Parts: sequence; C-alpha cells; structure tokens
Amino acid sequence: MKKHVEQLTNWLRKQVEESGLNGLVVGLSGGIDSAVVAHLIKRAFPNDSLGIILPCKSNSDDQKYAQMVVESSGINSFTIDLTETHEVLFPTIKRELANQNEWDESQEKLADANLRARLRMSTLYTVATNYRYLVTGTDNAAEWHTGYFTKFGDGGVDLVPLLHYTKGEVRELAKELGVPDEIISKPPSAGLWEGQTDENEMGTTYDYIDQYLKGEEIPEKDKEIIEQMHAKTAHKRELPKSPAKFD
Repeated sequence: MKKHVEQLTNWLRKQVEESGLNGLVVGLSGGIDSAVVAHLIKRAFPNDSLGIILPCKSNSDDQKYAQMVVESSGINSFTIDLTETHEVLFPTIKRELANQNEWDESQEKLADANLRARLRMSTLYTVATNYRYLVTGTDNAAEWHTGYFTKFGDGGVDLVPLLHYTKGEVRELAKELGVPDEIISKPPSAGLWEGQTDENEMGTTYDYIDQYLKGEEIPEKDKEIIEQMHAKTAHKRELPKSPAKFD
C-alpha cells in the first residue's frame, strides 16, 4: 500500500495543478474513508489542505473520532455546526408541504438524512471557494457501485480518490497512513440517525460487496441485494440527462 499512497498523493497534486487552484478540502465524519482522505490530502498539500467537521444533529462520538483524525494527520481543521441551520430549514420545508396536504411521513427519515448530506456539501463548496480549493470526496468502490451515497450530497465533489478501492483496501490504506486503530475497527456508519450503521441499512456486508466486485462467489441473497442496489442507483453515477437537440 505504500506505493498506492505515493501514487494517490501524486495524483491529487496533479489534479490541483491542472485546475489552477490552491489545495484540497474534505469533510471529516470520523469514519475510515474520510480519515484516509484527510491523511492523503495533508501529504499532498501540507500547507493547503483542510478538514472540516460538520456536525448536524450528530452523535457526539462522531466529533471525537473526527478530532482523532485531525490529530493523527496533522491537517488544519475547524468545525461548522449545521444543526441550527437544519432545524430551521427542514421544518420550514415540512410545514409548507403539510400546508398543501402533500407531506409524506414515510419519506421523512430519508428526506431529513439527505438534506443533512446536502447541507454539508454546500458548506464544503463555500469553504472551498474561499480558499480556492477542490472538494475531495470519500466514496470507495463499494459505496459507488451500490449507490450508497447521497446524490449531490456526499456524492457532490470534485475528486474521488478512493473510487477504485474496496472497503478492505481502504482499511489497508488506513493502516499504511497511520489512521488510529479505533477508527479502522469501528462499524462504518453515515451517522444519519441514532444507531445507524451502513451494513444494517444496506442489508449486506462490505466484505460481501468487496468479494462481489472481485468476481468471487457470495451468497445468492447478498448478490441479489447488491445488484438491485446497483440498478436502482444508476442515476447517481450519471450526468443529468438531457434530450437530443431538437430541430
């Protein structure tokens, strides 16, 4: 993985150089993927990299783990708490839809979670514009294939350096980079609601997704889940559709 770290670091430098901008920013969730990216962008741009902690009705442990990433990587960082913004915006949207008698309570949890992800994306781009940085994403191969990300949320980024790395390979990168063991070993979670974990929500495991992506045999039930997720989320991996030019 040492070679991969060097290749990724050089690739990040090249992207910034070609963009004509100054450096890179990443949102720090306290998870392993953003931890790896934070370490990588700090290596690529020691003086022009930034990690932003973005709590939004978040578990307090998320900030604790994010701070561990700051300390282990040495990246410059600060916190922008989006809780108050969300507490104004989401109820306002909900109230207006309810006034139209069109609020769908069955979609509330998903709509709430997606808004949090999109508030974080908007914040990262505002910060990036201030510093003339690119926004660095944290999605890995498993998340990208299954569409386990919010469209125009955590999927709304400029660069996705981990796109071709399975979750297991991300763990190996983390070990090489010096990410704290506590972060490497904790259950992956998007932190969207209390007790949420990625694998419980998906209905399969990252190990099975990794094996599937490598062409290995996995239980039929898990194969069906992965393929259904991939098909259902195809729109997330595409540019917005447009019609052919009309005469």
